[in-house]
Amino acid sequence: MKIFIVPNLRKPQAKEIATQAAEILRQQGAQVLFREEDGVQLEISSQEIRSHQQAIEESDAIVTIGGDGTLLRIAREIQPARKPLLGINLGRLGFLATCEPCEMQEKLSLLAKGEFISDSRMLLEAKITNQGQVVDTLTALNDIVLFKGIQTQTIGLQVFCDGISLSRYRGDGVVIATPTGSTAYSLSAGGAVVDAALQGILLTPICAHGVQNPPMVFSVNRRLRICMESQSEEPIYVSADGNHPAMEIQPQSEVEVFCSSNTVILVQFSPTDQFEAIDKKLIRKTML
Repeated sequence: MKIFIVPNLRKPQAKEIATQAAEILRQQGAQVLFREEDGVQLEISSQEIRSHQQAIEESDAIVTIGGDGTLLRIAREIQPARKPLLGINLGRLGFLATCEPCEMQEKLSLLAKGEFISDSRMLLEAKITNQGQVVDTLTALNDIVLFKGIQTQTIGLQVFCDGISLSRYRGDGVVIATPTGSTAYSLSAGGAVVDAALQGILLTPICAHGVQNPPMVFSVNRRLRICMESQSEEPIYVSADGNHPAMEIQPQSEVEVFCSSNTVILVQFSPTDQFEAIDKKLIRKTML
């Protein structure tokens, strides 16, 4: 088993945790791989250092060290390699990075032995067009978000489903999420928590003006198109999984969101990992 370790070395403790994780995996007979830039800082043997792309291609699984943001970034970068991803959480909550540092010995040992569940998660694609020309295409595991650039103003959005006008929103924007992303920004905006084993597309308005704009859930086969109706020339932004900086788009742009043909594989050790994360990291912390 070859395991590519990707630490976010800007996080406190990341260097220490990366060193410990590598040693646990070596003790279990796994070969560890690091990127060149990380290997230098961690003083890793040259035999375990690869270029980023080489490490992805050679690895049987990938371990990220950081928060959900680190895992989301790597999930986008490894497409369409479909290597199993396990995140060691150094962030605040960690709905995707489900391995806490205190669990490394147990979970990394199971990973090295191949004793885990490969949980396939759907991805969203967003095709951005301006006057009929494709400007860019984004991919997201959690969500695609359209939002306004000026905090004191609202933006108007018209949503189409399979070419049929569905609704108009005026507010701060809209979140289009996967079931995986239902516990992220969509939840904060009032959306429902959806079982990640389901296939579907969630649409949640952000601070919509009016009471007739409920969150909605669509079949995975639907294609949503969002048209800007802003009368202002102020910037509008679109982001994939909270990427920074977000992409600025023109007021006359359109964004089409649909299910990607690619998927991401998350490492799980129980079919109920998502619900355990919700209980431990959302419900219990909220009640404190």
